Amino acid sequence: MTTRDYLASLFSLEGRTAVVTGGSSGIGRGIATALALAGAHTVLLARGAERLDEVAGVLRERGCTIETVVADLGTRDDIHAAADDIVAVAGEPDILVNSAGINLRPHMDRIDEEIWDITMTVNLEAPFLLGQRLAPGMAERGFGRLIHVSSQQAHRSFVDSGAYGVSKGALESLARSQSEAWSARGVTANTLVPGFVLTPLNQRLQDDAGKVAALAARTTVGRNGVPEDFAGAAVFLASAASGYVTGHSLFVNGGFSVH
Repeated sequence: MTTRDYLASLFSLEGRTAVVTGGSSGIGRGIATALALAGAHTVLLARGAERLDEVAGVLRERGCTIETVVADLGTRDDIHAAADDIVAVAGEPDILVNSAGINLRPHMDRIDEEIWDITMTVNLEAPFLLGQRLAPGMAERGFGRLIHVSSQQAHRSFVDSGAYGVSKGALESLARSQSEAWSARGVTANTLVPGFVLTPLNQRLQDDAGKVAALAARTTVGRNGVPEDFAGAAVFLASAASGYVTGHSLFVNGGFSVH
């Protein structure tokens, strides 16, 4: 066996179908790009058709097989419709990456029921309902990967974690419950835990140069993250190589959590 063949046996995603919610920007785009270049037939799901078409076009030019689904994950009906659309365009997937998120973080005493509900729906209910719809099929086929994008706010409170931090803490617990439910049938469930990543989702924090510098100083590598930092970890968790890794939270944060 050649080195190339050995690495392909571990990490190639050829013959697999992957879905990435929030796949048109930020960490989701970085992960979708990595999975597609690793060989997966990749479905990008996001709200904006124009941005989806742009990202899909770039990846197709690189030889990737890409589908797009325009969907809002803001209500249960929207989430169920999105699941139906995923299956309609690409069939039952092998890999589900939940990267779509909403980042409303007013101070705790200003969080009302509307902010709470939309945060929990997008950040927690969407991964739950999509998993309930798609993971049983993965289990029947004997292979599946559920990958959730969490946050440092799942583990520590800073810069007004609020409802966002609660949703991400629950998301990591969801992964553990999904792991318990389906890992014996080949479906692993894990979370990626970013530090501070320069993406549109946290643009309001990036407008404060001093805060951005302070967050970079909290890492041990001396910089904040970028979406490309998640490529290797995502391919690993999506591939055969991670078959004995499940219920785990993998910190991809430049040492932010240990400094």
